[in-house]
Amino acid sequence: MNIKQNYSLLRHNTFGIDACCDRFLEYSSKEEAVETAHMIASDNMPLLIIGGGSNLLLTGDYHGTVVHSAMKGITATVNDDGSVRVVAASGETFDDVVAYCVAHGWYGAENLSLIPGDVGASAVQNIGAYGVEAKDLIESVEAVEIATGSIVSIPSCECGYGYRQSRFKNEWKNKYLITEVTFILRSHGTLNLDYGNIRHELERREISNPTLAELRQLIIDIRRAKLPDPLVLGNAGSFFMNPVVEKEKYLQLAEQYPQMPHYPVDENHEKIPAGWLIDQCGWKGRSLGRAGVYERQALVLVNLGGATGADIVTLCEAVRHDVMRKFNIDIKTEVNII
Repeated sequence: MNIKQNYSLLRHNTFGIDACCDRFLEYSSKEEAVETAHMIASDNMPLLIIGGGSNLLLTGDYHGTVVHSAMKGITATVNDDGSVRVVAASGETFDDVVAYCVAHGWYGAENLSLIPGDVGASAVQNIGAYGVEAKDLIESVEAVEIATGSIVSIPSCECGYGYRQSRFKNEWKNKYLITEVTFILRSHGTLNLDYGNIRHELERREISNPTLAELRQLIIDIRRAKLPDPLVLGNAGSFFMNPVVEKEKYLQLAEQYPQMPHYPVDENHEKIPAGWLIDQCGWKGRSLGRAGVYERQALVLVNLGGATGADIVTLCEAVRHDVMRKFNIDIKTEVNII
């Protein structure tokens, strides 16, 4: 186990905030995860469990224990019914798992290409993109219960998954150390091309029947074109969640803004892109001090160099205020602010 005192978290957050924690624990096996759980359970220090730090904003030093999984490994079993069970360790980079599945010709994860972060965090956050969410693929989550040190397997149906939500983020917060996630994919299937600008981009490239690899590369190219490289501009990807509004609210806005993009959720709700709302408020490309709204994607807040976590929060609140004032919609943060 890796144990550090007064440890810098600079390389553990993609916003590029140089904050320290009092103690850093990193486990590389199930046995070390159990040992880590016993250590945590035996003290009263505040606890922060992190993944790749791609969904994290630190507003100062963390006076407590930070825990990170360094567990690695991917295994797979192809079943007679065409399903494929992929088991990935919690410390694996999630996009490496997507690449592994696409390389083997397994369907289901390709629309989640290039989403940053670790496998364990994907199960906590229920990450999603282009019409697919992690919950659509997760069969179960294996974890160590911190209170007892017991290894448990939790079926997906018990994880309380919703839009960027799970029980791990809410009532189970700091209750488990995730060790591995089991995903179910398909050896045969159809591609999901009906979200965002996928079909438009396929037409532009004159691709009528894309392969898994072609779709993955297309999504990677789309994401890279509109999202900044954290090594150049510190960021945590999408800072805000897309708001889901009542149908009546959507119809009122659609009358006033007929070009407003939207996606049906169910009979009574519509999802409106937060980036569009922010852009309509004139924030795209603007900044407050060293914190800015990315010029290519208003959903992304960036560290222009030397910004503190507090600077990013100030910008976040200014953006939220203007969206509320113009549209009467409260956009929620997707990023975990500490």
